[in-house]
Amino acid sequence: MPGRRFGIAAAAAVVALLAQAPSGASAASPLVVKATLEGEINAATSTYIAQAVQRAESEHAQALLVVMNTPGGLSTSMDDMVTSLLNSRVPVVVYVAPVGARADSAGLFVAQAADVVAMAPGTNVGSAHPINAGGGNIGGELEKKVVNDAVARIRNLASIHDRNPDWCEKAVRQSDNVGVDQAVDLHVVDLKANDVPSLLSKIDGRELPRARATLHVSGARLEDDPMPVPLQLLQLLINPNVAYLLLLLAIFGLIAEVTTPGAILPGTVGAISAILALVAFTSLPVNIAGVLLILFAFVLFVIDLKAPTHGVLTIGGVISLVLGSAFLINTGAVGEGINLWLIAGAALASAGFFGFVLSKAVKARSRPAYDLTVASPPPNDKEGVR
Repeated sequence: MPGRRFGIAAAAAVVALLAQAPSGASAASPLVVKATLEGEINAATSTYIAQAVQRAESEHAQALLVVMNTPGGLSTSMDDMVTSLLNSRVPVVVYVAPVGARADSAGLFVAQAADVVAMAPGTNVGSAHPINAGGGNIGGELEKKVVNDAVARIRNLASIHDRNPDWCEKAVRQSDNVGVDQAVDLHVVDLKANDVPSLLSKIDGRELPRARATLHVSGARLEDDPMPVPLQLLQLLINPNVAYLLLLLAIFGLIAEVTTPGAILPGTVGAISAILALVAFTSLPVNIAGVLLILFAFVLFVIDLKAPTHGVLTIGGVISLVLGSAFLINTGAVGEGINLWLIAGAALASAGFFGFVLSKAVKARSRPAYDLTVASPPPNDKEGVR
């Protein structure tokens, strides 16, 4: 009887363990969290990558896979992203894909921060020379300072991952750019892979000295970690061109509400646009001088409607608007500012709108004034008649 009871108890214990263990292939399959970095690098994408790192760590994933296709972006957001990847407790794999994708400018820095860098066929990497907000050279001593800082940073990132720091420096100083095959030959990236499954198969068993880990990702469960909807909305808003349009819409709406009291729609649209513009500009490197020039432009427009200056202030307002728009977004070392064609269109639209309103105001001032004084009634002739 004791032996029988022991056998029943052992069987029950085995059944309990089997009930608690995961079933199927998922029990033995490692987890790889996949994030997709598409488009410009900005505050939304850096926050998204940081959240993906946190998820991979919390779920004890074997690796975080970042599929990248970017022309570059803001230097501040790039720094945040690099910091997140370097301090990840989970190995990070950057895969430049799909075919035709690129990891240019800030994307090169992000890629070099990963433990493993792979590229799909037909992709390229490089062109990391710092530029100003308008897309041109910074110039002067400031350019030397920015370039030297970027060179030191990219060399450090390449060196700690045993890649080619000399070519990375060349990409910063001379905007050099190479395709996948040349990138592999130069040891700028680690390997070429046709797709994600073949990538995971090729890097399985790879030892990562910096991360003090060995990758076990062959046949891994791949779980997508898409960008949350709030961050997608933020990414749309912090496009410099969208933020600029929201600012103009806010100013036009509020001016229309002030000049035509009781018209609720312009004020409502202007207020909503102002709030959205504020959200956008808090995530963008805004130059306060640009904001002041734009506001001063619209002050001149409004004064010109009230004072008989015959359009002189409107011309000054257009000049102030163009200058303020050009200086508004200061993207720093990498990134782009507001599109010049959009600035020109905004200047023409503002000049046309306020010119039309001004012409109406001038015509109203030139109309002859009418004496609307009511004549006093004649004296009563019968007054004093008895």
